[in-house]
Amino acid sequence: MTTTFHWFLPTTGDGRTLVGGGHSVPQGVGRPSGAPGTAAAFREPEIDYLAQVARAAEQLGYEGLLTPTGTWCEDAWLTTAALIRETERLKFLVAFRPGALSPTLAAQMAATYQRVSRGRLLLNVVTGGEPAEQARFGDQISQAERYARTDEFLTVVRGAWEGSFDFDGEYFQVTDARTREAPDPTPQIYFGGSSRPAGPVAARHANVYLTWGEPPEQVAEKLDWIRRLAKDQGRELRFGIRLHVLTRDTSEQAWAEAQALLDQLDPAEVDKAQEALARSLSVGQQRMRSLHAISRGTREARDLEVSPGLWAGVGLVRGGAGTALVGSNAEVAKRIEEFHALGIDEFILSGYPHVEEAYWFAEGVKPLLRRSGVLA
Repeated sequence: MTTTFHWFLPTTGDGRTLVGGGHSVPQGVGRPSGAPGTAAAFREPEIDYLAQVARAAEQLGYEGLLTPTGTWCEDAWLTTAALIRETERLKFLVAFRPGALSPTLAAQMAATYQRVSRGRLLLNVVTGGEPAEQARFGDQISQAERYARTDEFLTVVRGAWEGSFDFDGEYFQVTDARTREAPDPTPQIYFGGSSRPAGPVAARHANVYLTWGEPPEQVAEKLDWIRRLAKDQGRELRFGIRLHVLTRDTSEQAWAEAQALLDQLDPAEVDKAQEALARSLSVGQQRMRSLHAISRGTREARDLEVSPGLWAGVGLVRGGAGTALVGSNAEVAKRIEEFHALGIDEFILSGYPHVEEAYWFAEGVKPLLRRSGVLA
């Protein structure tokens, strides 16, 4: 199966440090204190800069651009819609929460987006996060209920795309749900979740099941779990993984960069971020935190290497994906090949800063993957 590489749109800001934020972490945690003009200066998520990231990703041959959701992000729908005219081929993987809008409205927005963008929309369904974030959007239901609601939500969305659709569920009741025209092509649905209630929903609705970057043996177990559930539904899913990357010509150079990123972190800011992340009900988030739990207070980057070439340092101050592939171009390519061998066909990558690291990976690692046959 074709291997696909996506990049990331940093709508919480960017810079030459482990910029804090992402899922469940207040804006500003981990942000450097360097004065403007220094190498550590924070890059605000202004539309011109985000357009620069998008154009770089397109020029370098990335398939799509994941755009996150949450309080500390710019809105994913609006931001990426503004970038449609800044690009020609790049797809936009828009993250959104089912609890924040009606399924019929989501179906309509997606259908419109497909027409305006000429088929460049991908959908990343994010079922929930930590309690304060959910409450901020008026969402008070339990984790198990959120997955049941997502199940109904996606049933209505797909029904509305197909024509007049009636539905009478526990969370949604709609009559004659439809869109002006069916989206063409139908947007692919990307879905992640590590908790027990997440699996059946993914098996029924997802086109691509996503996991965060855990050690290969843990990823293999998760993929086998979803495969079994999908088989029971008579379906086959593709699999994707969300990782940061830090690749250089030599391993020593890459790990020196990782050490520099760690050295810039204020221990007090790490504690603040971890306090926020500890409140998350997300099983996936807790799995991320467990990777660096023993070495959380270390000042040596290598102590946070939780599997060969897999570094958990990002998760010290950032919610969501908390691991990075670190090493020489050849070492990172080998790690990609290992995940691909497990069944991962889509890689959603990022790095700090996002323009520069997009080039490092595309110019250093992609040619090696083409040589090995992983990338066409």
